Amino acid sequence: MSKERIEGSFVALITPFNKDGSIDFEGFRTLLDFHENNSTSAVLIMGSTGEVSMLSPEERHQIVSKTLKHKTGKMLFYYGCTGPHTQATIDYVAHAAKEGADGAIIAAPAYICASNEDIVQYFLEIADASDIPIGIYNNPPRVKTDLTTADIVRLAEHPNIVVNKESTTRVGQVAQLCAAKPDLSLMCCCSPNLGLVVPLMALGGHGTANMTGNIIPQEMAVISKPWRDDGDAFNCRETWLKNLPMLHFAYSETNPVAVKSLMQAIGMPAGALRRPLRPLYPQALQVGLDIVRNLELDKKYGYSLKPVLAAAE
Repeated sequence: MSKERIEGSFVALITPFNKDGSIDFEGFRTLLDFHENNSTSAVLIMGSTGEVSMLSPEERHQIVSKTLKHKTGKMLFYYGCTGPHTQATIDYVAHAAKEGADGAIIAAPAYICASNEDIVQYFLEIADASDIPIGIYNNPPRVKTDLTTADIVRLAEHPNIVVNKESTTRVGQVAQLCAAKPDLSLMCCCSPNLGLVVPLMALGGHGTANMTGNIIPQEMAVISKPWRDDGDAFNCRETWLKNLPMLHFAYSETNPVAVKSLMQAIGMPAGALRRPLRPLYPQALQVGLDIVRNLELDKKYGYSLKPVLAAAE
């Protein structure tokens, strides 16, 4: 039996903070409503965009419990559940499952630089233990471990592994995966520098697991729509090229520095970055504000355009 696939725009949300550094749960509610109303298919809460590595275990549990109260069934709620080792990851997944999450996304634990075989076994062990669907994140820029096509095809045979998010720099691997037709959703991050999105969608990918959707959700929904006819293809191309300045801006600094700084400047619930991350300098932030104005996103989404120095404070 084929697995149920996620299709479309899978947005990795930021984690909004209050001025005192605590989690802004009302801000989370606003962001979840925003995405539900703007064609986002699924959200990933507490991915790298959500500054998950700087959240305490208590904060992580609290975010799962409180955000799931806003689930209406119109949008899938997935949670970043990677821990520092296998058992910690299993525990995070179990908590998300108990609270009613639709699924979990996991990556290789950071810093340990494990072998591919170690990480394949890690994914399989977590999938065996999980009561909810699992998505794997191949993210060598963050964790060094770099899964091959053969590794991913092998993992796709597990009945509980339903998504692969690619952040490799190998466009050829996207083609190999699409040709292999593994039984899972094939997605990639939206970084234009990696060059994965258009090849993936053209070759039969199911969508993107993106962070730029925090600011342009409707546009990312168009870019992430599977190609079923030439209209889908042309719409993807046109929307990708039109919004390329925003996509490049989103990846102009370490994730989520650019996106979160801009969100705060245009009046979205965001708050400060957790240190040691720091917001964009005013000159860099102005680039993002100019893009918002040029694309008329302020008119479309109701974003405010405050003076850059005030927005950066």
